[in-house]
Amino acid sequence: MAAAAGAAAGAPVCVLVLGMAGSGKTTFVQRLAAHLHGQRCPPYVINLDPAVHSLPFPANIDIRDTVNYKEVMKQYVIIDTPGQIEVFTWSASGTIITEALASSFPSVVVYVMDTSRSTNPITFMSNMLYACSILYKTKLPFIVVMNKTDIIDHSFAVEWMQDFETFQDALNQETSYVSNLTRSMSLVLDEFYSSLKVVGVSAVLGTGLDEFFIQLSKAVDEYEREYRPEYERLRKTLEEAQEKQKREQLEHLWKDMGNVCVQGNTPAGPDDASAMGPSELILTRGTLNEEEEERESDTDDIDHEVTEESHEEPAFRNFMQDVRMKCQRKSNPNE
Repeated sequence: MAAAAGAAAGAPVCVLVLGMAGSGKTTFVQRLAAHLHGQRCPPYVINLDPAVHSLPFPANIDIRDTVNYKEVMKQYVIIDTPGQIEVFTWSASGTIITEALASSFPSVVVYVMDTSRSTNPITFMSNMLYACSILYKTKLPFIVVMNKTDIIDHSFAVEWMQDFETFQDALNQETSYVSNLTRSMSLVLDEFYSSLKVVGVSAVLGTGLDEFFIQLSKAVDEYEREYRPEYERLRKTLEEAQEKQKREQLEHLWKDMGNVCVQGNTPAGPDDASAMGPSELILTRGTLNEEEEERESDTDDIDHEVTEESHEEPAFRNFMQDVRMKCQRKSNPNE
């Protein structure tokens, strides 16, 4: 298989399976895992639905259990999400998981819809609006899997997407206010339909998986061509912003530590404080201050001695004159 060969050659492909409750996501993941095991390409399966009673497939990571991160990544990483779409798509945890995977591995969002319950044009439009919101929220390659084709063929849905008039004819049978809203919304989704990858699959019978992997391979190519450069640009921008923040923090640190001049073009000598790092400045600052204080104290002592001598010199001269005069009187008593 082309998709399997492409996945084996590089990073694993992350497949995020989303869809409404009861659309057959878990059964679809089971069929995907069984198909890949049959192709000797075992996937790495993750269950993110804490409310599921039992899993029909072995999960490498089950949110209900303790997570074991020592398992090595496989060629495919398949993630089964909760049926409550807003729990994963619009929550902070779902955004963190999606962005973390998409920034490191080729990632594709798979939206599973129940074809048998989408024969009503209003229900069909509701599914398409959900799919469109998820596409613009995740900003990743997108595949719509129309599940349960063993009950009803998905050709009517494909025709509704490709032929606006056919969908309008189906809506004419509806007379409610919602039908008028749906008619208006169908005009907005024309651009969404034009680039959408659609596959009909029966998760129970396993039909349509070959076509699914062909579309998955195309989605991976789309990720490498359009999405990865954008993620690399965002990553580079983030690294530059972090580096700028580090430089600003370092400059603030130097300013807070005293009169430390940062001169990028001036060669620093061995005694130049600007050549030291923050830790060296912290360690040596006390020593530098002590040396300066010693020099200042020595200067103060010298000045103090000079001041005392300047006051004592006239008194000493007067004392010497008195002594000299007494000696002269003793030597000449007749005077």
